[in-house]
Amino acid sequence: MNVQAQYQQKRMSANDAIRVVKNGDTIVVPTAVGEPPTLLTALSEARRDFRDVQISQILPVRKYAYFDQETQANVRHTAYFFSGASRPGGLEGWIDYIPAYFSELPILINRNLIPADVVFSMASPMDEHGFFSLALAADYTMAAIAKARVVVLEVNPNVPFANGDCHIHISQVTALTESDDPILEVGLPKIGPVQEMIGKYVAEMIPDGATLQIGYGGIPDAVVMQLTDKHDLGIHTEMVGDGIMTLVEAGVVTNRKKNYHPGKMLATFALGSKKLYQFMHRNPAIEMHAVDFTNDPYLAGKNDNLHAINATMQIDFMGQCGSESLGFAPYSGTGGQADFVRAANRSNGGKAFIVLPSTAKNDTISRIVPTLSAGTHVSTSKNDINYVVTEFGVAQLRGKTAQQRCAELIGIAHPDFRGELREAAKKMKLL
Repeated sequence: MNVQAQYQQKRMSANDAIRVVKNGDTIVVPTAVGEPPTLLTALSEARRDFRDVQISQILPVRKYAYFDQETQANVRHTAYFFSGASRPGGLEGWIDYIPAYFSELPILINRNLIPADVVFSMASPMDEHGFFSLALAADYTMAAIAKARVVVLEVNPNVPFANGDCHIHISQVTALTESDDPILEVGLPKIGPVQEMIGKYVAEMIPDGATLQIGYGGIPDAVVMQLTDKHDLGIHTEMVGDGIMTLVEAGVVTNRKKNYHPGKMLATFALGSKKLYQFMHRNPAIEMHAVDFTNDPYLAGKNDNLHAINATMQIDFMGQCGSESLGFAPYSGTGGQADFVRAANRSNGGKAFIVLPSTAKNDTISRIVPTLSAGTHVSTSKNDINYVVTEFGVAQLRGKTAQQRCAELIGIAHPDFRGELREAAKKMKLL
């Protein structure tokens, strides 16, 4: 049977497609805008027809009706990483989560440590050879496809057909449905003077020819905005967004100086504007790959001069970063921060930056603290931390003693808190 005949045979409504799900199944859904809204809406509306179905995902971007405590026995969410849609359930305890490095989610799926019975994913239209592109999020989804009993695609002409290891053949697909709604667009975060100052400090330390990993948030984007005078930058990252696209258009990112996959930008998921998604379509300069490739510290660390920029919410005198919880209350997830901190540490000439405003809650709380708040999940360890940047400067911690680290961090804390931080450090015998 030719590929077009296979396509027509597997094409059906979303309401019919979701009936391939069995009670007790775990459905793996890609990161962010890789989620298929038509399929998840249909499943939400029919959720009371199912029992003990689990949907596992990083960063859902829509709050579907299945985010419902009353029907969690029917269909429930399990987070690999919380978002605004899933966080309330996580805080209330009726949404559970799996702590794991982003890079290792495919390994956990491959080893049957995380179930993957069904995959629901957005996909580009099929090409003449029978292939679809999962350009919006290859992440852990490619591993789940290899393990799943059932693969269901939502085919949408607005999904780009990207290059890389992000393709699935029609012969691997169980069912598909079609939609033509615009892909959800996510704007750039708000950038204020604090973010701009932090971005300035980081940008000054990034040389021409560096390869960048840039996390999501106001500060990483503030760094991007201040790189317009650089030359021949490269990209090896987990998320590609509008900021990176802007640097490409400005001629700043050329990938010519990369020693590992020269000439190519590598990422595992996309999050941005319609213009970004169009930019990705059959663009030979960008490749989307599974996260166990993009985020593997050994592989990413093969890039010389890898500069990794990620944000945290709190850091203690030892350099431990609490980037994913507020005390014991989950806020986001492990993600790829530690993956790229370790990769940059391995890289010849690399630098790993952790960025944060010095205070929170209108300057009433210091984010630099003697010890992390009780129950805080440690995202980046004291042994991996390197550069820490606030609006008051840069602390370089790698290779420093405990006392030296403490002094460096107090030096970039908000001036209003330095006195009490010094007193705490004296009690801890660190000053």
